[in-house]
Amino acid sequence: MGDSSPSRRFSVHQAFGDGFVADVLLWKKWSVGVVLLVSATALWFLFERAGYNPLSFVSNVLLLLVVILFFWAKSASLLNRPLPPLPDLEISEASVMMAADVLRVWVNRVMSTARDIAIGRNWKLFLQVAFGLWVASYVGSLFNFLTLAYIAVLLSLSVPVLYDKYQDHIDDKVCVTHKLIQTQYRKIDESLRKKIPIPLNKEKKVQ
Repeated sequence: MGDSSPSRRFSVHQAFGDGFVADVLLWKKWSVGVVLLVSATALWFLFERAGYNPLSFVSNVLLLLVVILFFWAKSASLLNRPLPPLPDLEISEASVMMAADVLRVWVNRVMSTARDIAIGRNWKLFLQVAFGLWVASYVGSLFNFLTLAYIAVLLSLSVPVLYDKYQDHIDDKVCVTHKLIQTQYRKIDESLRKKIPIPLNKEKKVQ
């Protein structure tokens, strides 16, 4: 008899850190998700469809905010009212170090990948990188940066929650697709090995 026990599900919420970001992406805090979606849609419509300039828009918003805060503070001092509730906003040294560490890890990973392709002659890695760059170039030719950012927001608010809901079905399809890709890669790799034999670097024994 085969093992009919269900496979262990992958925790999407835990993968995103079990925090505020995970709650937003999985729509556990639906109000924040709605605000994020509406804000992204409004900004995309203003800049992409209505023809607003992002720089002038941001400048006008900041100008309006500065004017409101200025007159609020002046009226508060004249009417003995509390000042605007502005917190002390500053970036801590720990946050800067954490961001630098993350950036360093990604830079080292890119450099290691480039070294493996250039020196190690890793055909599998070369094909993966080439395909990824080709896809990025093709998608970039179809959309501008603002549209790509808006699409990224839509995907981040839809893909995690859909995967969390239909994880078993998606995993089955991904497994079948992965097997097909692996089969095609083996065929390409065998063909390349026959056409381009890779010499083995053997060290000469010193008598």
